[in-house]
Amino acid sequence: MATSLSPYLSFRDTARAAMELHRSVLGGELTITTFGEFGISEDPAEQDKVMHSQLTTPGGLVLMASDTPNAMELAEGSAHSVALFGADLAELRGCWTGLVDGGTVTAPFETAPWGDTFGMCIDRFGISWMVNAEGTPTG
Repeated sequence: MATSLSPYLSFRDTARAAMELHRSVLGGELTITTFGEFGISEDPAEQDKVMHSQLTTPGGLVLMASDTPNAMELAEGSAHSVALFGADLAELRGCWTGLVDGGTVTAPFETAPWGDTFGMCIDRFGISWMVNAEGTPTG
């Protein structure tokens, strides 16, 4: 198997809901394991938190996430973003629509100076996304 690079997102208590949104947008198979399943935390309040989740799409995209335990600091911010790109404008427009539902558009999904259709948004869970449809003016 080739080496691959995948975004790994951290949440406080919303990893499950965020990953379910991302599955609804991107499709694919989502696996979720909890702290309780692994016996990682003795805190009863953390038993149902997501210890690890992985979304694998039919096209080979992989996105992973977990909830941060209460005892650990979680630095909120926009230092990370997920880039979603390809050549299928219809597919990417559908992804865009799902991501901006309840979120914030920071750059509209439209023809960019380099000729692709591009947009940036923050989904309702605070994840920054860049969506780029290569060589496809919005027309």
